[in-house]
Amino acid sequence: MAELESKRSQVARIRRTAVRALADYAIDEPRLTFIAHGENTTFRVDSPGGRYLLRVHRPNRHGPGVDSRDAVGSELEWLAALQADTDLDVPTPIRNRTGQWTTVADDLVCSVLGWQDGRMQANHPHPVHFRRLGGVLARLHSHTAAWTPPAKLVRMRWDWETFFGNTMEYGGVSAADCWDLLPPPVRAQFDEIARRMRTTMADLGTASDTFGLIHADLHLENALFHGDAVHIIDFDDCGFGYWLYDIAVPLWDNRYRDEFPALRTALLEGYGEHRELPDLSHLDNFIATRDVAFGLWFAGMAQINPAFAADLDKTMNYINRSLNKLL
Repeated sequence: MAELESKRSQVARIRRTAVRALADYAIDEPRLTFIAHGENTTFRVDSPGGRYLLRVHRPNRHGPGVDSRDAVGSELEWLAALQADTDLDVPTPIRNRTGQWTTVADDLVCSVLGWQDGRMQANHPHPVHFRRLGGVLARLHSHTAAWTPPAKLVRMRWDWETFFGNTMEYGGVSAADCWDLLPPPVRAQFDEIARRMRTTMADLGTASDTFGLIHADLHLENALFHGDAVHIIDFDDCGFGYWLYDIAVPLWDNRYRDEFPALRTALLEGYGEHRELPDLSHLDNFIATRDVAFGLWFAGMAQINPAFAADLDKTMNYINRSLNKLL
């Protein structure tokens, strides 16, 4: 692997891009505070008129040949529809001075969202958090099942080819090349999951009772709890996929906690209070699919991000141990 630009240098460079992008927004006296440098680079923006989140998006985030402005704009179109049609707490998409959802600065697509308050419960989750999260997922799915999206909505399609083929890029590395970066034991496990899921997804099909527009990343670090409310953030992965995958994501993060059975029950009960549950017989296979999506993404990001590179071996060993139990 070529020597990587340091995280400090990367963030400093992207911060300059963020400052240029903010000039396109009607935000007075903005003050930037760095938040995270991962899939995107994010900054909190404070001003006398309010608080915002600015995202500088990674190129080719939505696959090679996909216009990032169209893809990010489509994400914000869904957020606007959720705000108009439901009482779900989602970020407010902010248009720039020309009325566009995105701005390009230094050839990077940038977007601005209203700030969401609340507390993450990822480290100490309780069944009540999972029950509320299940209810949120059900209401999201009910909205998209009834919503007619714009004809030009551009989002990922989380099908077999996207999970296991060569549709995506991770850290500028094609998905096919990310498979080649995997340690042989993990590669063998991923191959087995791909084989299983080819049959599973073919059996499920893509009718509206199994498939629709999903968040695709609603784990407990993307849910902020504020009183009885759940504020949902980070729709960056949203796309067309299986309802079961959305349900699998928060379970994947927590499946080795001692209290997992109670958390799983609470999530499913919370979902069932608002919407009929999909067939759960393939849920474990979708949890394993999350391992594949996470592992390929991590391997690719490690090629450009020094923090990911430092943890690559540890992460792959964890995935291997996890799948030994699951498979």
